[in-house]
Amino acid sequence: QAQLQESGPGLVKPSQTLSLTCTSFSGSITDVNYAWSWIRQSPGKGLEWMGVITSDGSTVYNPTLNSRISISRDTSKNQFSLRLSSVTPDDTAVYFCARVQYRLPYSWGQGTQVTVSS
Repeated sequence: QAQLQESGPGLVKPSQTLSLTCTSFSGSITDVNYAWSWIRQSPGKGLEWMGVITSDGSTVYNPTLNSRISISRDTSKNQFSLRLSSVTPDDTAVYFCARVQYRLPYSWGQGTQVTVSS
């Protein structure tokens, strides 16, 4: 059983909204010991931290994405989601969700490829 699993469409058209969901099988998203993050990786940019949602639903975003990003959660499903609006081909990347615990390494999902193309 994977600890985290990303899901969502692998292809998004330019100007549309990228939407991904992460399901946690290794801890509750309301557990105060954890926070939940999205990170992406592309050949041109490497790893880029996108944002995080905490156990009480508070969010912090990478300032470079502030105008386009939204992270939310569904506590009944133990899921948290990423929405990135107005996408361009530069948003093509492998998207990872991760569990964050204070002063410990991230626990990563496997990642999912998202391509932005018409």
